[in-house]
Amino acid sequence: MKRLMLTAVSSGSGKTTITCGLLAALRRRGVAAECFKCGPDYIDPMFHERVLGTPSRNLDLFLQGEAGLRRTLNRQRADVALVEGAMGFYDGCGGTDQASAWRTAEAADIPAVLVLRPEGSSLTLAAQVRGLQTFRTPSRLAGLLLNHCRPALYARLAPLLERETGLPVLGFLPPMEEAVIKSRHLGLLTAGEIQDLSARVEAVAAQLEQTADIPSLLALTGTAAAPSAQPGPLPPAYCRIAVARDEAFCFLYQDNLDALREAGAELVFFSPLRDGVLPGDADGLYLPGGYPELHAETLSRNTAMRESVRRAVLAGLPTVAECGGFLYLQQTLEDESGTPWPMAGALTGRGVRTDRLQRFGYLTLTAERDSLLLRRGETVPAHEFHYWDCTENGTDLAARKAGGEAAWRSGVAGASLYAAFAHLHFGGELPLARRFVKAGVRWRRERL
Repeated sequence: MKRLMLTAVSSGSGKTTITCGLLAALRRRGVAAECFKCGPDYIDPMFHERVLGTPSRNLDLFLQGEAGLRRTLNRQRADVALVEGAMGFYDGCGGTDQASAWRTAEAADIPAVLVLRPEGSSLTLAAQVRGLQTFRTPSRLAGLLLNHCRPALYARLAPLLERETGLPVLGFLPPMEEAVIKSRHLGLLTAGEIQDLSARVEAVAAQLEQTADIPSLLALTGTAAAPSAQPGPLPPAYCRIAVARDEAFCFLYQDNLDALREAGAELVFFSPLRDGVLPGDADGLYLPGGYPELHAETLSRNTAMRESVRRAVLAGLPTVAECGGFLYLQQTLEDESGTPWPMAGALTGRGVRTDRLQRFGYLTLTAERDSLLLRRGETVPAHEFHYWDCTENGTDLAARKAGGEAAWRSGVAGASLYAAFAHLHFGGELPLARRFVKAGVRWRRERL
């Protein structure tokens, strides 16, 4: 098992573009590759999956812990895995290096290549790299790769950087229109929204074949031990969980889906945008996050689906609704223009547009009574990232900002419902997936 991390000084350095280009270049060479993403980001793994046709998984020390991180890495089957970092190399939770890309590289013994954009500096760039090399020990930095760098500049910078840092410079990507991916309020457009994405990635891959030293990059990969315990065969399906998945609901951790299947669930995917009603014989409902605000009118006009979801949730169908799913359960949801549209109406609030991030970042949720996913006194790590807010965010859980003093009430947590802005990872220490599935099994038995 070989692994290599691609990291950077900050967001916007081109990690995703370089990662996808290298994945495509490896595929061209017949190298079996996989990809992981540091942190809680949902969008970058969509790009990885689009390139490879196989799932990309998140590595998040805050949400999973080290044991969960190892369980996810044990799912690697390909010869080589690229790990895309998040934000800057040392940027973690609450102004610390906790859950940073560096912490991940250190915990999993993964060498890292720093993606650099010269941006009008030369020797100062070497000073930045030297600072990164000495800021934490060991730094795990094993090489440099320049992005958005013209050939003439690369010819001058490469020997300078190697001389001043001792790190090999392994090539460059010149400025390319194909390497530019548009963004919106939550980051990059999703992979499915970019019609010419495959052509763009192939153009970047072809360029990297010419200007990057791919054999030397592969030579840097750390060799990890074979998995100590691989996931066994899936158990029989004891219940069916309907999972919303379309353009409006696309923020799904692959580990969450795997955990539900391994707990005994058959997953049935459906589209609240296009399907008429919930899948028949569903024993549970999973409404993940996404961009319902961008599709509010279409979701609203699908009155049959809205009514199907409302009846099911109010009847006690075990339901997990995160962020966008939480907004879908409200009475109304404003679109980007501020127009409110009727939603499922299983909850009593209104989803409203704001002009800034709301409660952004890692947090913990503590239960004061037993509910669908949590037991009294338990604390679960979570993550929020949203511009829309709600007039009634729920009060059933005690939320606290990770590494800070901010605290608030959050979420609706009852015997059959978890509904909140906070996203959960089912690959952590608490058996969230097993509890969800057990509730689905009970629902099925009560109706036989």
